[in-house]
Parts: sequence; C-alpha cells; structure tokens
Amino acid sequence: MKEVIITGTQIAYYIVCHRKLWLFSKNISMEHSSELVEIGKIIHENSYHRKKKEINLEGIKIDIIEAKRGVIHEIKKSKSLEESHLWQIKYYLYYLKNIGIEIEGIIDYPKLKRRERISLSESDVLRIEAILEDVEKLKQMKLPPSIINKPYCKKCSYFEFCYC
Repeated sequence: MKEVIITGTQIAYYIVCHRKLWLFSKNISMEHSSELVEIGKIIHENSYHRKKKEINLEGIKIDIIEAKRGVIHEIKKSKSLEESHLWQIKYYLYYLKNIGIEIEGIIDYPKLKRRERISLSESDVLRIEAILEDVEKLKQMKLPPSIINKPYCKKCSYFEFCYC
C-alpha cells in the first residue's frame, strides 16, 4: 500500500462537501475558529478516560483502539452528518485491512449515549476505492468546487469563507 496522503478527515469532508475537502487539502483550515469543533474536542477529551486514545498511523488518526477486542472507536458529538462518520471509520477499517489488521469499528456518540457497530463489506471496499480516486482528483483541481448551499452549511467552520 502506498504512503497515506488521504486522511480520515478528508474522507469525511468528501462526503459532506467537496469544496470543504478542497479548502482543507490546500491547508486552508478554519476549524480553529469554530465553537462546534471546540465542543467536539472537549467531548472527545472527556469521554472514555480508561481507554487509550488517538492512535496515529501514517496520518490516520484513530480515536481509540482496543487491540484485544479487535475494535476501533471514533467519537462523535452528534449524529448530524452521520454518513460522513460512517465512511470515515470504514476508511480506517479499509486502511487497517490493507496492512493486515482485520478489525471492527464502533462510532460512539457520548452525548446521546449511543454507539453503532461498523464493519467493512466488499461493496464498501469498492466504494472507498472510488472515493479515494475522486478525492485525489478534487485535490488536484486548480479552483475550488462550487458551493453546495445545504442547511448544514450555516454551522460549517468554512461558512464565512464560502458566503462572504
């Protein structure tokens, strides 16, 4: 497997908004000014104290890994943008599978007291490979993709960048 140049965050941004992915990939980062991102960090830091947190494998940042149980966890603030959470953790499962680690995933929503078990199917692998190709194409674009104008744009850390 080649060097990782696509992160889980980029996969999540691809699902949510191609423009956000492009901006992030060009090192235009607006998360530092977002209250919602800050709240998410606080939830992440204050949840699951007994479990080892944030493993960094060549740019892949996994929130929690329980090697003995064969499970990785991704901690999320809410279920909004749930599809992006799903594909982010499936990408981690795909990455780990490609380096010989068969594992399952769990998306934890501590504020909601919910968790969802995630596994990787063959159709997921095909979709991830298509997403990876598309992400590479988007990152190479000279100009950002157009604004998508979705209801969740108002809460995006890039909102002012797109709409001013």
